[in-house]
Amino acid sequence: MIIAQITDMHIRPSGELAYDRVSTNGMLADAVSHLATLKPRPDVVIATGDLVDRGLEEEYALLRDLLAALEMPVFLIPGNHDDRATLARAFPDHSYLPRDGGFLHYVVDDYPVRLVGLDTVVPGEAGGDMCKKRLAWFQRQLDEAKPRPTVVFMHHPPFATGVRHMDEIGLKSADAFAEIVARHPEIERIVCGHLHRPIQMRWHGTLVSTAPSTAHQVVLDLRHDAPAVFNMEPPACQLHLWDAAQGIVSHTSYIGRFDGPYPFFPEKAAG
Repeated sequence: MIIAQITDMHIRPSGELAYDRVSTNGMLADAVSHLATLKPRPDVVIATGDLVDRGLEEEYALLRDLLAALEMPVFLIPGNHDDRATLARAFPDHSYLPRDGGFLHYVVDDYPVRLVGLDTVVPGEAGGDMCKKRLAWFQRQLDEAKPRPTVVFMHHPPFATGVRHMDEIGLKSADAFAEIVARHPEIERIVCGHLHRPIQMRWHGTLVSTAPSTAHQVVLDLRHDAPAVFNMEPPACQLHLWDAAQGIVSHTSYIGRFDGPYPFFPEKAAG
């Protein structure tokens, strides 16, 4: 099973650039084309938040149009730039999304790997939280189900990355979340967005990672007083390959046109 992860797409109203510079809509279109032509094709796509930039109906309509080219199922969770209610209204056919006006948590049990989507959004704040209600829901899903390989996906990573200005808008209640994770070794991965960078950490018995954005990236600067700035490093997605014999292996797949491929041994290729 191949799980493709895209994140932090920041779709804007038609014709608008993010930060007056980034064509996030066009870059998501490129990411969709990239995913559609991968061989083998991913079985599912998970989108780990900041799907749009301002939570507007127009932005979600554009997001829907852009994702429509993907033939595989796409599972969405919100980030701090998203609006829960508007997101749910824009995707009425995404039956996995709760319709009760609460958190957009859900479980997908249709694949060899169980997918658990978590909503970490705190309206009006850039940081996220796993409050008592959310923690109780998460624990219940794990405790009441037969253990099986599980991928948890969420927007805010539960660990400090060293990119200080982003860590300041990280996840509250990470310690309580960690207590649940540590009791469930079936959690193969926790995959996140928010950081606009590929980062990994061994965390309470599992591996937690963040994925690059399909658009702009946060500058890698580990100084204590690093400014909050972005650059145009190559956009990317991640591919999480599940194999029953060894678990999950994760790859970063860069989006764009690059020279190659070239054989390592041209003389053998020619022969």
